[in-house]
Amino acid sequence: MLEQHHLVKLATVKMPFGKYGGTRLMDLPEDYLLWFAKKGFPESELGRLMALCLEIKVEGLDSLLVPIRQALAAKG
Repeated sequence: MLEQHHLVKLATVKMPFGKYGGTRLMDLPEDYLLWFAKKGFPESELGRLMALCLEIKVEGLDSLLVPIRQALAAKG
């Protein structure tokens, strides 16, 4: 079940490694997440969040992240 704290984590947790290291999970490109889906997401909270992020993007639910993006931009 998708809950608000999941969306907050997608906005605040950063990819800890790889080509997109330091990028917020919600900002990872869909093709990168699809690549991980084929190879296998990490078996951790990070992997679960990446899978959730992919699901949001594939289902066209990016609008759920707009208020969080706006809040982050306002903070600077």
